[in-house]
Amino acid sequence: MSSENHYTPPKVWKYDEKEAGKWSKINRPYSGPTHDKALPKGKHPFQLHSLATPNGQKATIMFEELLELGLDDAEYDAYTIDIGEGKQFSSGFVDINPNSKIPALIDTTTDPQVRVFESGSILQYLAEKFDVLVPKDIKGKTECRNWLMWQMGAAPFLGGGFGHFYAYAPEKLKYPIDRYTMETKRQLDLLNKHLVENKYMAGDEYSIADIAIWPWYGNLVLGKLYDAAEFLNVEEYTYVKRWAEMIAERPAVKRGVRVNRTWGDDGLTERHSSADFD
Repeated sequence: MSSENHYTPPKVWKYDEKEAGKWSKINRPYSGPTHDKALPKGKHPFQLHSLATPNGQKATIMFEELLELGLDDAEYDAYTIDIGEGKQFSSGFVDINPNSKIPALIDTTTDPQVRVFESGSILQYLAEKFDVLVPKDIKGKTECRNWLMWQMGAAPFLGGGFGHFYAYAPEKLKYPIDRYTMETKRQLDLLNKHLVENKYMAGDEYSIADIAIWPWYGNLVLGKLYDAAEFLNVEEYTYVKRWAEMIAERPAVKRGVRVNRTWGDDGLTERHSSADFD
């Protein structure tokens, strides 16, 4: 690295909002609300507040899969949280997720109502509540949980690591791009080897493990994340691509990826009924 790019950390780091630039409304070194604003509320049992990032897609795909199974009690209202404008720091959103990250959910069918935050927690909560999308046998159930927990731990290397330095950082730096590219390809190789002998992540049965992993790694190999498919040579991960393409064709997935999407021609900034997709 050249001397002009060399950085010597100070003895005590201090936050400079001006230096944070466009990320100042997304990341900051303290928690809690920045402004008072109540969240909107619809008529359905579940109130989802999210954005169609990979983590947000997990929740909306899950809801659409439940409805595809004929579970009408899973009807939901979905409202967009514009994280680029700092809406995740409103008092209403912080009340349901003190961590100020999407997605966050309110279940109004309970007394008192239940808040659910963290995408993996939302998947587990809904799967348990409706008793679906998790294998019933102990081996399959544990394998599902294994891969769900893997995703929660692995994806930050893909998103906050590779995605940030490859696609979003103000300058391209070889060391962090190489570091996180290596880890991303290791993860893809791991998935590829697992899917040689397994149709889905937990075996022969589609589950919340697939719903958790697909928005990150499925979108990645399908060329819909970071515009990095060629750079990562995703064609070599044959079985991951097969799995990703198969899941992409599910009707619930096709609907779920559109919910809370503020970009593109077919996004739904809000979702209140199945008629919205028409």
